[in-house]
Amino acid sequence: MLKGRSLIDPMDFTTEELEEIFVLADKIIENPKEYAHAADGMILATLFYEPSTRTRFSFEAAMLRLGGQIIGFSSPDSSSVSKGETVADTIRTVSCYADIAAMRHPKEGAPRIASMYSSIPVINAGDGGHQHPTQTLTDLLTMRKIKGKLSDLTIGICGDLKFGRTVHSLIKAMSRYSNIKFLLISPDELRIPDYIKKEVLVKNNIEFEEVSKIEDVIESLDVLYMTRVQRERFFNEEDYIRLKDSYILDDKKMKLAPKDMIVMHPLPRVNEISYEVDEDERACYFIQAQYGMYVRMALIAKLLGVCE
Repeated sequence: MLKGRSLIDPMDFTTEELEEIFVLADKIIENPKEYAHAADGMILATLFYEPSTRTRFSFEAAMLRLGGQIIGFSSPDSSSVSKGETVADTIRTVSCYADIAAMRHPKEGAPRIASMYSSIPVINAGDGGHQHPTQTLTDLLTMRKIKGKLSDLTIGICGDLKFGRTVHSLIKAMSRYSNIKFLLISPDELRIPDYIKKEVLVKNNIEFEEVSKIEDVIESLDVLYMTRVQRERFFNEEDYIRLKDSYILDDKKMKLAPKDMIVMHPLPRVNEISYEVDEDERACYFIQAQYGMYVRMALIAKLLGVCE
């Protein structure tokens, strides 16, 4: 049972529990009207200490489509955080008003601290450069729906692998499925952190290779997961400007890719995917965003215990 649980790290749930969520998401996609009143009378608190469009809107849309309501803030300036209130006190207070909370925070570990003081389920909606578990659920559901499986895949992850929390969460989650190979495409300065290599890839005997060019590996991929170079994670503008255009996926590169490869992206994109690629039937990033809403509907429903 997932009722009353929090989701802070993608490894908090077993693969069997994730499959429960995906099966419910499948049912919601097939017949959304059947779930339009599942969360009637319940409230989601969205506690966003950092800017967001897709994640916040998809959580809010998910709760509204389940029949629930929303309270919250989209900036710490509009909350008592600006007066110095701690995360612990904020969540204790919010627990008095809401049934479930989604928190995005620039500091790694903040949602976990919140979950320790909360009397309601807390969902990590992204904490610093650390984890983004609901984006991972979105990514897994997308692969499961389009590729038909979550094992026996060669996945290329391209761009900012150092600061990209979506990347770190995805690698951790996929480490539990069989016969997964990662091709990690990035400049030297943005390579995957050593702790992910040692504690996830090497520890679980997962095959991986670090390369510097998309063109060198794209022909062997089942999935190409593009990411943006994140300006907000850099300490100086010069490094960002030097690296921001390192990788741009265009039609020329797509011609080298297998016919059944899919292109994913957690969004927002800056210029790492040319608009011409949007017309390619292998471009799946906007349907991925839609699946994000459905998987959050399923997650919220499971944590609230309103759907089996």
